[in-house]
Amino acid sequence: MRRSSKTSAMRWRAAVAATLALLSAAPAIAQQKFTDWGWPLPYEKVSQKSVQWLKSKGWWPVQVAFQAPWSGQNTINIVMDREHLMQKRGVEAKWQAFPSGPAINETIVSARFQAGNGGNFPFTSLLDKHIPVTAIAILSPNLLHALVVPVASPLKSIKDLKGRSTPATIGLVTGSSAEFYFQEAMALNGIRPDKDVILKNTPPADQLALPKGMDGVVAWDPTPTMMVDELKNGRIIDTIFPYNMYEGQFYVRSEIAQHAPDVVQAFSDAYAEATLWIRRHPEKAAELTGQDPNLRHFSKAILLQQVEAYNNLYKPTYIYPQAAFWGAVNQTIFKWLYDQKRISRPLTAKDFEDAVDARFMTRTFAKLGWAIPKLPPFIPPGWKGDPAKPPYPPYVEAFDTKTPQPFPAPGDLVKPWSFGGKSYQP
Repeated sequence: MRRSSKTSAMRWRAAVAATLALLSAAPAIAQQKFTDWGWPLPYEKVSQKSVQWLKSKGWWPVQVAFQAPWSGQNTINIVMDREHLMQKRGVEAKWQAFPSGPAINETIVSARFQAGNGGNFPFTSLLDKHIPVTAIAILSPNLLHALVVPVASPLKSIKDLKGRSTPATIGLVTGSSAEFYFQEAMALNGIRPDKDVILKNTPPADQLALPKGMDGVVAWDPTPTMMVDELKNGRIIDTIFPYNMYEGQFYVRSEIAQHAPDVVQAFSDAYAEATLWIRRHPEKAAELTGQDPNLRHFSKAILLQQVEAYNNLYKPTYIYPQAAFWGAVNQTIFKWLYDQKRISRPLTAKDFEDAVDARFMTRTFAKLGWAIPKLPPFIPPGWKGDPAKPPYPPYVEAFDTKTPQPFPAPGDLVKPWSFGGKSYQP
């Protein structure tokens, strides 16, 4: 009886201790506040030491370069700017739009801009030139690139270009991700350059009109979507998705990561917050995007469709910079660029991995209570592909999928999170 009473007392004390622990933890949980779009409050401010270091370099405000006509990426940068998400963290930042990746590279090489956005081709050029840049987030993965032909064209698929008696003239932007996609597609389909197809350098504005004498164009969104849905002058007969998983990077100059890491953390946090703000306010995000002088000729319908396709289709965890996965994807591009003498030295997946620093987004995810996914969310369970070896089996992309991925789903959270006034538990 004594032993039983002693055991019962010990159990009672343990239960009381556990209850007290829960009660003491409850206020801490209750005190965690979130914005309506899911960012945890309060905002963390950068140190004055980091501010002074940036000022000593002449990098105040921090200059950020982005591309106005690049869907998904443009909206995130515009929201970061217009919603003052860096200022809320104690950083003065200024955004400027550029028409292309090469134009942005010039500003980064000269250090006139300290943060930028680059597609796989321009970012590779920076690595090739040993420019000290550090990638911290992924941009608009799987942006649609497509072969668009006139509505009345006899071409039904890319395979129809093989073995032609006279070569087809295809317009594209030379040196772009569109060229890589189409070169890879030609190689895997046995289409001979200069015999079956002649490539003609054609800017996006001219591609829209599908000029006479041109059998097709290879364009990236929003151009193909505008041609098919608004102008109705073209049909899509092939897409990039089997041949290349396109992605871009948000990056900073590596000196900032070394000397002012809290500023890079602020960029990472603001990037994730902009992603959530767009998810909560897609129509407002499209409206802000349309206010950019470079984008005023795009209809509200197209801008909203692009937001839904390239900002809100995937789980927001797509922004995590999974260096090994994307390094494997980009290795194919590196080899092609070197073989074509577009870069001066052979690059490997490790070169890409070394340029990525996931520490910042890892900490951002910890603040949000999000689990870090093992693979990007567009890779379906049981996928049999190899990111280093195209062609790829099907995966989730905006051309064939219109329903947004549910978030959070089981396994997406490691602690409670709130979005749109609703609380979610892990």
